Amino acid sequence: MSDKTRPESETPAPRRLAHIKSFGCQMNAHDAERMADLLAREGYETTDAPDNADLVILNTCHIREKAAEKVYSEIGRLRVRKEERAAEGKETVIAVAGCVAQAEGGEIMRRAPAVDLVVGPQSYHRLPDLLKSARSAKAIDIDFPDEDKFEHLPLPGKKRIMARGPSAFLTVQEGCDKFCSFCVVPFTRGAETSRLVEAVIAEARQMVEAGVREIMLLGQNVNAYHGAGPDGSVWDLARLFAALSEISGLERLRYATSHPRDMNEALIAAHRDLPKLMPYLHLPVQAGSDRVLKAMNRKHKADDYRAIIAKVREARPDIAITSDFIVGFPGETDADFEDTMRLVREIGFAAAYSFKYSPRPGTKAAEAGDMVPEEVKTARLHALQALILEQQTAFNRASLGQIMPVLFEKPGRHAGQIAGKSPYLQAVHADIPRGEEVSSLIGRIADVRITELRSNSLHGEIVSPVGEADRGGMAA
Repeated sequence: MSDKTRPESETPAPRRLAHIKSFGCQMNAHDAERMADLLAREGYETTDAPDNADLVILNTCHIREKAAEKVYSEIGRLRVRKEERAAEGKETVIAVAGCVAQAEGGEIMRRAPAVDLVVGPQSYHRLPDLLKSARSAKAIDIDFPDEDKFEHLPLPGKKRIMARGPSAFLTVQEGCDKFCSFCVVPFTRGAETSRLVEAVIAEARQMVEAGVREIMLLGQNVNAYHGAGPDGSVWDLARLFAALSEISGLERLRYATSHPRDMNEALIAAHRDLPKLMPYLHLPVQAGSDRVLKAMNRKHKADDYRAIIAKVREARPDIAITSDFIVGFPGETDADFEDTMRLVREIGFAAAYSFKYSPRPGTKAAEAGDMVPEEVKTARLHALQALILEQQTAFNRASLGQIMPVLFEKPGRHAGQIAGKSPYLQAVHADIPRGEEVSSLIGRIADVRITELRSNSLHGEIVSPVGEADRGGMAA
């Protein structure tokens, strides 16, 4: 079965409104876009206002306990609005998609009668048929289908791609075979699978033809990519990046999220050899204690991570490194936590995501016992986040006075400003040069001298003609 790309066909004027709310990761955000593209063919127009929507989809995350509970809170609010609309003679369909749907589909139907439809992340290409079924009876699809969902998903038309801006996501890999003891992804997303090389390149070309200038490749373990090439040989992520780099008009490439075990020499060399591959790497380590890492079933040690980062920095000295951390994992001692803090001090991160451990049903860690008291987890999280914030601030402060190429993506918060991203994924705002319009700057790259460090962004002034900037990292 081939992984073909099919352009979006002409559709009649939208007749119904759909609201899609995503929780969690970038993969979910991209899945929401693909669902919107699919629904557009069914006559739905997406809206930011759930109260007026004929269809509301909660695209869920199951990584942490609070994320799942938020879904039930949202359903409770939607139930009230559904009843109000019913009194007005209007139908409201409530659907739950994503990883909570996959893991708890039957429980959702039992616990939340207002839900009409439940669909897992590997089955949302069946959404149109499920919506038809839901009009007469509750519909649920949480199977892992044999067919490739991407073969059944329409590619968005040029207008839809342009409306989303010059930076885009492109899923190339899904699922996970790592079975970390804290994680439900292998059970909700399935085994690791990779899309065909030709399908990925065709989709990337269509994005670029519509005005996309930066593509982030997505996967649960994106650097485990092993897609079949045109000749039947298996391509790794580095080889895929080399091919994508040949696309004229595509200026920047990124990827997320990676696993240390799949950070091979070829991918490290790609950071050195491919100017379009941005100097940014998100590589979750989760902990700095070998004892905790073993209990997590990460299959790498803290020194393995240190060695990988050293090689990456040798290949690309200015690269920004970010990571993920879990504190308060079952059995984590003060000494284990100090090992994590020591690793953070030694590596020096541009940013990081950090969370308190929360048990997920069905995972080995949830059955481990020896849970860390909540107040201890909270104290450790605050200490870790304070250290990471200090490092993030230092990284951003080093940008002051530097000149860097910025890809402009959208108008700034304030009049006369435009916003974009640096090669290091920093948010950058700049004043619009006299005589320029916002619309003419979006999707273009310009050198910006960074003049000010703000709480969540950098501010600067454009110092080169727009579109003529260097496409690498910082310039002196």
